[in-house]
This record gives sequence, C-alpha cells and structure tokens, in this order.
Amino acid sequence: MKIAVITAATNTIQRFRIDMIDEFVYRGCRVVVLGDEPEGVWREYFNAHKVSYRSYSISRNGLNPVADIKTKRNLFSILHQEQPDKVFTYQAKSNIYGCMAAHSAGIEDIYVMMGGLGSIFRSDGLKNMIIRIIVSAEYRAALKYAKRIFFQNEDDVATFEHLKIIPNREKAVMVHGSGVNLDRFQCKPMPAQPSFLFVGRLVKGKGVLDYLQAARLVKKAYPNVEFHIVGPFDSNPTALKLNDLQPYIDDKTVVFHGEQSDVRPFLEKCSCFVLPSYYGEGTPKAALEAMATGRPLIMADAVGCREVVRDGENGFLVSPKQPNEIASSMIKLIEAPEFAENTAKASRRMAEDIFNVCKVNDVICKIMEIDFAA
Repeated sequence: MKIAVITAATNTIQRFRIDMIDEFVYRGCRVVVLGDEPEGVWREYFNAHKVSYRSYSISRNGLNPVADIKTKRNLFSILHQEQPDKVFTYQAKSNIYGCMAAHSAGIEDIYVMMGGLGSIFRSDGLKNMIIRIIVSAEYRAALKYAKRIFFQNEDDVATFEHLKIIPNREKAVMVHGSGVNLDRFQCKPMPAQPSFLFVGRLVKGKGVLDYLQAARLVKKAYPNVEFHIVGPFDSNPTALKLNDLQPYIDDKTVVFHGEQSDVRPFLEKCSCFVLPSYYGEGTPKAALEAMATGRPLIMADAVGCREVVRDGENGFLVSPKQPNEIASSMIKLIEAPEFAENTAKASRRMAEDIFNVCKVNDVICKIMEIDFAA
C-alpha cells in the first residue's frame, strides 16, 4: 500500500507528523511526502525514515487564485505520477487543493486532518468575514471528496456543521490532537525556582502580549521569578514584530529565545507552561509536550486549549485576553509548590492516558484501514 502525505509546510512534519509516518512505514506502507520546501534540503531526513519526498508550489497565506490553480495542477501531476492508494492531508491549503487534486487523479481514499481553524473562523471584521466566506466555499468544494475528516475538538466540528462545510457528523472522527511521543518527552522533576514558559508562533491570537503583561504584574511581587518565550515570528497578518517584544526584553520581564529546534531543555527548566491562546487551536502541540514533561498548564478557556486542561487538576483555564487572571494563576502556583507538584503529576497522567501518540496513531490507522502487512 502506498500513502501520500500532503503538507503546506514541510518543516512541520518533524514535530507534528513524523510519528504517524513512521507508524505507516512500520505497518508495511510505502510513503511519499509532498511539501513546499526543496527536495534537496529534505532528502536525507526523509531517506532516514524510509520515506520519499516531492516538492510542489504553494502559497500558504496568499489569496492569489492564479497561484492556487498552479498548486492544484502541480499536486495533480505529482499524484498522477505517484499513484498512491490513499492520501492524507493536513493544513488549510493542502487540505483544500490536496483533496481536489487527489479526486482529479482518481484517488478515492482521501483523509483530511483539521488542526485549528485559526483566526479566519474566529475573528470579527469585514476582511475576516470575506476571507471566511471564500475559505468556507473552498472547503465545501474540497471536503465532499474526503472519505473521513479528523477533528481535534468538538468546537471545530460544530463550526463546520453550522457553516454547512460538512453536511453532518458522519465523516467526522475525533482524535486527541497529533499526540505526544512519551519516549521523546519524558517526565522531568520540577525545578526549584519558579519559571514560566510560552512556546508558540508569535501571533497576537496566541496571547503572547497577555502573557507578557501578566509577567510584568507577577514580577512586581516576585522579582526573581523568570519568564521565557520560545517561538518564531510568522507571516500571518496578525504576527507580532520584535518591536512588540522589545520593551519587555529591555526591562528584563522576559527572556526571548527565538525559534528553537528542540524545546525540551526549555520545558525541563520551567515550572509551568502558559499558552493563553484565543487563536482557534486544534489541540496545541506545545501544551501536549509540556504535559508529557510533567508541567502544570495555564491556558485560555478557548477553542482547542480547553481540551488539555482540567481546571484545578492539571492547571488553570483563564478567560481569554485577561492578563490579570493569568497573573493570579501564576501566583497560586508560586505560593503553593505542593499544589504545583500535584498538578504537574496530573499533567503527565493525562499525557499517558489520553494524548499518547501511539493511541492517536492507532485511531488514524484504524480509520484509514491501514493494517500490518502480512
């Protein structure tokens, strides 16, 4: 059996989909990954995983119809050449044009992973409304070809039903995010010094500025507590710039580490993970990694984020865009180290019981009818 995995950003494979791809290979499948970056850059990496790789042209954030037509044609050409038995897509544009191209190439077994719907489906304003209408129409046209659609939270299913992107729940399958590799992210002792960490793309909807404002409030009472940010700047229209962070860096509220290929050392040094995102997450991968490391979470009570927190058990849910609530939750953990230890243990248990990547991959393989080769 041959499976094509289509992504709009090749560099996300390592963190989000390589465990799934390895499982496909382990079960005897041949896998080809289709992504946006040059083949020469990624050939060695995918060869090591016994996977082939093809590059195609895509503009992830643009609305240029000419470029999108080129993407669909390019994908059709590659799929026609590769002739996979099944196609798995994730990310918005690869979901849309991957479905369309796979159908045109005569492939019937098409499976789509919906991550977070993002700001397009959650934000107000005329521009967002227009984009939402366009994207919804594209999804309607594309997802009718999908055999099943994986969702990471119930809110997103309800949104797609409300907008009539999917006619009913029959095609929808719930999974617990992309899962977390418990061997790679091992449970680590809590540090002696309270330290808070944000990991994520630096866009407004992720709540970065709320985190920074909360950090300033806490610093006034507890000047020795540390705050850290790990994450890349982004091409999203709501992306922050270095100038937005600079005042907090200059007054030593936060230490900014930029993008990091391995977040484990940062998770191990923190005593709490904070992601006050109201962006429209699927199930935040960074939060799962923090849970597996054994860290309490402070998350916004918003789509996707509420999937990973049992309020008061493994952390706190706070109202979106409320730095005061974030600060209050931080102080509770600072002032009650025994409670913080208990929430840390609860996070690890949830990672093991619910978000283990092996369990997530078993669900995906069962739905895609990928059995072990005889």
